[in-house]
Amino acid sequence: MPQNYTIGDSRVLESRESADGLAIRRRRESSDGHRFTTYERIERRNIAVVKKDGTRELFDREKLGNSIHRSVGKFFKSEMEVDAIINDIEDSVYDLGENEVPSKTIGGVVLDKLAQANEVAYVRFASVFHEFQTLDDFVKILDQKRRQKEEA
Repeated sequence: MPQNYTIGDSRVLESRESADGLAIRRRRESSDGHRFTTYERIERRNIAVVKKDGTRELFDREKLGNSIHRSVGKFFKSEMEVDAIINDIEDSVYDLGENEVPSKTIGGVVLDKLAQANEVAYVRFASVFHEFQTLDDFVKILDQKRRQKEEA
């Protein structure tokens, strides 16, 4: 069973900055010799997500990640590829410069990023985001994607 260690009873063995410069990975060793890794991310200002029903909740990177992981399944080569997409989406949301962002806008950003990365993941996410009810809903989005590819 994994043990929990506090950072206070450990020492840093190695530190690395992430490629995007927004996180630091630290390899640590506890006083009893166990090694573990911590990740430190730069804390950003709070953004409120305005839900469909008008309620507001704080933007949550973990919730965004869980939703994307559910939709993408095994369509990406590695976890790092999915994390890069999540980082991209998070950056795009913060780049909007708004204190409140509608969930519909965030979903649109997710769709744009997934459309560029993987068509199947895009369709899976779109089916939930657009609340597909019938097979025709899938056909419409597939036709739309085909037209966009032909135009590009």
